[in-house]
Amino acid sequence: MSDRNPLKVTVVVGNPKPQSRTRTVAEALPPALLAEGSYDVEVLELADIAGELFHWGSEKVTAAKESVAVSDLVIFATPTYKASYTGLLKAFLDQYSTDGLKGVVAIPLFTGGDLTHSLAPQTTLAPLLLELGAAIPGRGLYFVIDNLPDLDDFIAKAAVDYSAVFASLTRVAGSLR
Repeated sequence: MSDRNPLKVTVVVGNPKPQSRTRTVAEALPPALLAEGSYDVEVLELADIAGELFHWGSEKVTAAKESVAVSDLVIFATPTYKASYTGLLKAFLDQYSTDGLKGVVAIPLFTGGDLTHSLAPQTTLAPLLLELGAAIPGRGLYFVIDNLPDLDDFIAKAAVDYSAVFASLTRVAGSLR
C-alpha cells in the first residue's frame, strides 16, 4: 500500500434485524471491489441505534451520521420492504440536509425474496441518495437472498461492473481543468 490514507468505506445496514443476511451481502462487496490494504471498513447497523433515530440531536445518531458523511464509499444495504427500503434507513437518511452526503460515493444494495422489485435500488433509494449529494457509480444492486450460495459470483460480477465505471470516471477526472 502507498503512503496515502486508506479509503474509508462504510456499510450502512438498514435491516431491523442485526447480523442479517443483508449485512452479509453488503460486506462481501468491498473486498471484491477494492485492493487489499487500500481501505478500512466500518459497519453501521441501524438496528443498534433504532431507538434514538427520532431523538433529534442524539449523540449516537449524530456520530453515526458524521461518520457516514466523511466516508469515501458507502454501501447502503436494505431488505426490500413494500417495494422500497426500510423505514429504519429512511429515518436515518432523514437526518441529513440536502447535500449532506456530498463527496460520498454511494452504492444502494437491496435484498429481496425474488426479482419482483429488482428496480427498487434505482427507483427508490438512488433518487434520495442523489438528493443528499451522493454520487452513484452506476446501477444499484439487487440480490435475491435465497441465492446466498451464489453470492461470490454475484459480487464478482458487480465488482467488475463497478470497476469499469470507476475506470471511466478516473479517465474523465484525469482530463479535468
